[in-house]
Amino acid sequence: MPKSPKLSRRQIIAGTAAVGTVAAIPAIASQSAEKTDMSGKSVLITGCSSGFGYLSALHFAQAGAKVIATMRNLPRSEADRLRAEADGLDLHLVEIDVLSDESVSKGVAEAERIAGGAIDILVNNAGIGITGPVEVQDMKATQLIFDTNVYGVQRMLRAALPAMRKAKSGQIFNISSQLGRVIVPGAGHYSATKFALEALSEQMAYELVPLGIDVTVIQPGGYPTKVWVNRNRYTNALKQRTSEERLADYGAMAARMGEEDGSGRSADPMDIPRAMAEIIALPAGKRPLRRAVHPGNKPQEPINEVSAKVQQDWLGRSPYGPLINAVYD
Repeated sequence: MPKSPKLSRRQIIAGTAAVGTVAAIPAIASQSAEKTDMSGKSVLITGCSSGFGYLSALHFAQAGAKVIATMRNLPRSEADRLRAEADGLDLHLVEIDVLSDESVSKGVAEAERIAGGAIDILVNNAGIGITGPVEVQDMKATQLIFDTNVYGVQRMLRAALPAMRKAKSGQIFNISSQLGRVIVPGAGHYSATKFALEALSEQMAYELVPLGIDVTVIQPGGYPTKVWVNRNRYTNALKQRTSEERLADYGAMAARMGEEDGSGRSADPMDIPRAMAEIIALPAGKRPLRRAVHPGNKPQEPINEVSAKVQQDWLGRSPYGPLINAVYD
């Protein structure tokens, strides 16, 4: 019987393998998130008080994983609700505030104690948005969003990677956005932080190839989660402390600050945990660097494709080639 050709991670994800390998694709493609068996896997997720983090914690625990769901300011009602919904599942609540070095260090150490060693899967989900023109973003808002969306991820990585490196295995998911590749006027520094997260993730993906650790950027479109409530809270606080003179010339863009509620968005937020579960089910070393997730328009996908081609054309034959090509092949 002829040996099946080796599939690249692009082929596995897109289902575009050459003729003669098609029989190998359905076995992987048919593994829906609902059927993914995550028994024996430990998963650490940040920002589990609502939205993608909350849903992912339950979804992975229902799939058999040992889930360490984290949020700040424990005890709180959201933690009680998650604990109740996870009754009978292997789900543990741990306090982590990604703004605090001490909290991250202590929380990751506790997660590793619960897991009995290195975390298998780290999901950096905690994040915030603050809207408005760039000029309106004062240093308080600027520092808060970068501290949460970028530095918070860096804190988690530095805390979790040492044990992952020793184990020479693991999967890291960084939750980005369509707006990590494309830009909407009036979105504050959200794109700036997500562009930074995209770059951080890609560089790290190359660097971790020899250590057997996969990195995937999840790029959601707009979903009806509590992110809109939190974003409006931060944005309204910013608007209240901003002078009328600074707001006046931005017209409707400034007037809309703090008023979006996510209404009209009907996509299922469960798309995100399902997409991650599908990726986890793929063989190590074959998981994609990026996954755009949304049933509607995905304007970032052409940019993802061009970026991959540029990286390979630029560095594919350089001394960095084995790292670059391992991520994209």
